[in-house]
Amino acid sequence: MSPDLLNEFGKALLETSWMMSVAVLFAIIIGIPLGIALFVTSEGMFYENRVLQQVAGTVVNIIRSIPFIILLVVLIPLTKLLLGTSMGPTAASVSLIFAAIPFYARLVETSLREIDRGVIEAAESCGASPWLIIKDVLLPEAKPGMISGLTVTIISLLSYSAMAGIVGGGGIGDLAIRFGYYRFQNDVMLITVIILIIIVQLIQFFGDRVAKAVNKK
Repeated sequence: MSPDLLNEFGKALLETSWMMSVAVLFAIIIGIPLGIALFVTSEGMFYENRVLQQVAGTVVNIIRSIPFIILLVVLIPLTKLLLGTSMGPTAASVSLIFAAIPFYARLVETSLREIDRGVIEAAESCGASPWLIIKDVLLPEAKPGMISGLTVTIISLLSYSAMAGIVGGGGIGDLAIRFGYYRFQNDVMLITVIILIIIVQLIQFFGDRVAKAVNKK
């Protein structure tokens, strides 16, 4: 492999890492509170609000139902408005953020729903405030599931980031398209696939280890 191609691989990996880092950061900052809000406003919970729950749930489901490649195109005007361009890894991260937040929020909500209701009722009977229940009961109990959900989200974002190359987002996908597809360099395509497989395996391995480490059950 030529030095120029090695440099291209290095650049593509950095671009993919940047896109995913930004999207994961926003997924954590916004996705966790949104997932908690979806749970605590559901039926039978202390902040039960059917209207708010349905509106928030519908918005989340609508965004999740849009295929990512279409979401990339739909968000081009918004990306240009925010960043002044729709090209490059930073621009592609806008679409990744929109895909990551509702995806992870639903996984957070699912993790919270797996908590034994008896634990929550016991905390309520002791006079714990809703905020105290969220902080000291819900989050600690759901932590392993939330970490596993974040692992799934990161792996999904990796596949999404590969699609970003189609619209000039850069990264591994862009490299595979430019060299592996348009220039018929099958070795580049093969190396790209191998790199993606290795990255996914590493993410899953470390995610499983961390989830197991924080699981007190």
